[in-house]
Amino acid sequence: MEISPIGIFHSPLKTKFGLPRQSGVVSGLYGYVELQGPFAVADAVRGIDGFDYLWLIWSFSENEQARKHPTVRPPRLGGNERMGVFATRSSFRPNNLALSCVKLERVETSDGVRVYVSGADLMDGTPVYDIKPYLPSCDAHEGAHGGFTDSVAWQPLEVEAAPGVEEKAGSDWPVIAALISQDPRPHYHDDPERVYGMQFGNYDVKFRINKDKALVINILTLKNRRT
Repeated sequence: MEISPIGIFHSPLKTKFGLPRQSGVVSGLYGYVELQGPFAVADAVRGIDGFDYLWLIWSFSENEQARKHPTVRPPRLGGNERMGVFATRSSFRPNNLALSCVKLERVETSDGVRVYVSGADLMDGTPVYDIKPYLPSCDAHEGAHGGFTDSVAWQPLEVEAAPGVEEKAGSDWPVIAALISQDPRPHYHDDPERVYGMQFGNYDVKFRINKDKALVINILTLKNRRT
């Protein structure tokens, strides 16, 4: 079977680094699917505005050439234990396919077709293969078990800003802080002096992490970047 993208996702996150590890954990993160090809018509999204949430089926396009293994090290377990790849949501999957539940914000069809959503965990330029409505009557299962994630709670980092940083970020600060609170570092990084850079829109966000706290030390403005 061959599949082709029905659209491209646009996000302020320009690289993998900084992406939420799951959809929905940073609800204030906005983006949109721009439909393309024969389905870039208003008829293709007729009735979609009646749903609150959507499923996006997309590709871990940055991992296409990466080696795949039957077991992976989930970040929730600190990268210290292996689980079967099919018992995780690891981005290193046999067919690079991903599934995200996102909140539908609005649909625009005046100039092309754009489906605006929030809470997505996709980077800018990600190919999207399908959109399906979320059905609470059958997609939500009260009391369902979450496997190993039930016994290991994810603790967000406490995020602080150096003087002047919040002012530079303006209205983007809450989203930037929420993204960093999810600790985007690889599990093997534990150097409190290391400075990380996360590209968000036209910003290069510089920060350090020491144990359970993150300090945003500067926000630089990038020139000639598409938001």
